Amino acid sequence: MNILDHASYSASDVTIESRTFLYRGFIQVEKVCLKHRLFHRLEYSPIIQRELIHRPEAAGVLLYNDVQQRFALIEQFRIGAINDKTSPWQLEVIAGVLDGNESPECCIRREALEESGCKITTLKHLFSFYPSVGACSELYHLYVAEVELPQNGGVFGVSDEGENIQLHLFDYSQLHTLLNNGRLRNAPVIMALQWLAQHIQQR
Repeated sequence: MNILDHASYSASDVTIESRTFLYRGFIQVEKVCLKHRLFHRLEYSPIIQRELIHRPEAAGVLLYNDVQQRFALIEQFRIGAINDKTSPWQLEVIAGVLDGNESPECCIRREALEESGCKITTLKHLFSFYPSVGACSELYHLYVAEVELPQNGGVFGVSDEGENIQLHLFDYSQLHTLLNNGRLRNAPVIMALQWLAQHIQQR
């Protein structure tokens, strides 16, 4: 077994005893009773009860331009940060949930137009990851794209979906400050800007 290539166990090493939906809305909450294999033991765990939050698969993208020496982030109100000690308005990469059988790439191109007015031609995939795997099923696909950025920001979003999004443009010279002053509070934007920092150094 090579832990670099795959996990110690697989889905076949989990026994589901029962699954019951507690809530079904934009997100869904399910009560799952299960038992699973234990490390270095033959028997399974006792039956465990967990609440599982189901969120749609999502994709996000960092827009940047090496010639312009700038990158774009959006700012919007986020209910998940309602108790944040500073502000529930968060700086983020452009992102959205996949619509039906939509691919992550199609989702990103649609969201980029809606949230920034920018048209994407070429995408680079960075990571696909679970943002909060301890309780949530959401799978997030993170990309970067070099595009022609507008000269100024603006307000974007689909009003029928309750979106009110401010597009902000940053100079590369501001990247270090953003990564170190505590302003960024969500994983995708931190990961994307860490990639951008490495990209700038390697140019």
